[in-house]
Amino acid sequence: MLRGYLRKMRLSKLIALAAILFSSSLSDTSAENQTMDSYFRHMSSRGVEAMSGKVGIMEADAEYSYEFKAFSKLPVKFSLDNKYISIENSSGVELPAHLVGLSTDVETTLPFLGLDKTYLHLGVSPSFYGEDWDFVSSNFRIPCRSFLVYLPDEKWTFLAGVAVYPDFERQVFPILGFIYKPNERWAFNIVPKRPSISYAFNDKVTLFTEGGSSFGEYEVTKDNVKNVVIAYKELHLAAGIKYKVNSFIQSSLCAGAIFNRSLKYRDSLGKVNIIDGAYTEIRFIIKI
Repeated sequence: MLRGYLRKMRLSKLIALAAILFSSSLSDTSAENQTMDSYFRHMSSRGVEAMSGKVGIMEADAEYSYEFKAFSKLPVKFSLDNKYISIENSSGVELPAHLVGLSTDVETTLPFLGLDKTYLHLGVSPSFYGEDWDFVSSNFRIPCRSFLVYLPDEKWTFLAGVAVYPDFERQVFPILGFIYKPNERWAFNIVPKRPSISYAFNDKVTLFTEGGSSFGEYEVTKDNVKNVVIAYKELHLAAGIKYKVNSFIQSSLCAGAIFNRSLKYRDSLGKVNIIDGAYTEIRFIIKI
């Protein structure tokens, strides 16, 4: 299961290398920050509502990001993300064995209309969503986002805007949240996708609780019909511990509950609502 994922990650490495060479040509300095963020999330097999059988899911993700200043002025962050979802299915609904997403992302932050302490953040993510790494043109989507950032002081950050997902069933999502850091130990990151509250016990160990959601639409083959769209969604909440190995490497381990999970075909019959359960996640972050 993981062997194929790791083998196909070679494609991600080649694209990341090309990105470094490209961005280096735009900047007169070396990389200010390069990061690799990877996690493995295991959700044990659980029953399916209103039918027999079980569904088990394993999710893996590897994201490479590179920050630099284009033309020595414009702050740019380039990212490459490779997501893999493995599905073990014994329910009565035909489901794909795996789902794959490959995304690139470019984002920047600019002063907004000359307003004090206010910035405009823009991001675009050309992406492929399918069931294999051999993507076709119909798998292509271009999600984008735009939101304002307001920093009234060194402790508070406020965000407000929208994310747009063309060709998805739901195309517009609000972006609304804040970050509050009252001191060096506490951090409240109440932002979309991965809200968290953390407490730095010392320089090495941080305790945290975090929530979040996963959602996506992928084109798959069902009943020998190609380009059928299936949507996966879930919500999760967990507590865990982070450990800073050194100035370059950080790891974390968390466990919690996962709920409101479903796999649903958009334009054909077939939906499974997976019974709530537990999950564990291990994550590694490498910065150079």
